[in-house]
Amino acid sequence: MKGFTVEGDEAGLTLAALARRHRLADTWSEARRLIERGKLFVDGRCVTDPAERPRDGAEVELRAAARVPVPLPAGEIVFEDSQLVILDKPAGVSSVPYEARETGTAMDLVRAHWKRAGRRATETPLHVVHRIDKETSGLLCFAKTKTAERALQDLFRAHDVDRSYRCIAHGRVESRRIDSFLVENRGDGLRGSARDGRGKRAITHVEAVGPVGARATECIVKLETGKTHQIRIHLAESGHPLVGERVYIRDFVARGGEPLPSARLLLHAETLGFVHPQSGERLRFERPPPDDFRREMAALRKLR
Repeated sequence: MKGFTVEGDEAGLTLAALARRHRLADTWSEARRLIERGKLFVDGRCVTDPAERPRDGAEVELRAAARVPVPLPAGEIVFEDSQLVILDKPAGVSSVPYEARETGTAMDLVRAHWKRAGRRATETPLHVVHRIDKETSGLLCFAKTKTAERALQDLFRAHDVDRSYRCIAHGRVESRRIDSFLVENRGDGLRGSARDGRGKRAITHVEAVGPVGARATECIVKLETGKTHQIRIHLAESGHPLVGERVYIRDFVARGGEPLPSARLLLHAETLGFVHPQSGERLRFERPPPDDFRREMAALRKLR
């Protein structure tokens, strides 16, 4: 595996220039193509921007067998100031890296927006405040300072954050409040509700909006608590797993249920509201489901 360490006067050079200097490419076009196809890694991170300038001491590796990266979906920055940034995350994108070298996360989307705006994307930190599932689209908040991170995390822990999700669930759902204690393993390897009081309390408020075709229901779901996969688990355990569910569908199928087709999980984080960590202003953001959600919903309306 070829590679080098950025040293001395090299710290101000672009990655393309470094690739040529260290004879990883013979021409400028070859250097750009090598980088844009995801073959160069800086400190273990795949870099596809030929104009990026690695820091002094950075380790650059050529990985000729690395897969060509899939272009990132754009997402949308809904709000940003000196303390925080709110992203409308597409489905299929992890909130944060779950593996040491995972790329294409929501953090990467934010930094990609900054790069396109001509900002130095690596200079501003992003701190995790909360997460939404990889397969869930919608509003996601990152803090840009440690002070904002602590304040926002305190709000989430105190359940002083307004959050609502729009989803499509199997069957005819009735409005209800679901209250249970969730454990990481209910006995068969899945997260779920314990019957003996173990686990962490989870409360979900489900409002049935109306039918979607003959076999599904549109719902607005509000979280009183925010546990991992809480909405997915609660609706699945009530006999109404989300359309597009791939994990919490086992019991539904075992009872003879027929999963409805969907290319994605039909769960979208639609609203997010909280007190600004610096100004004290009450903020509230809302984004409707994206096009891929609405296309799946339209297809469901045609099913009998």
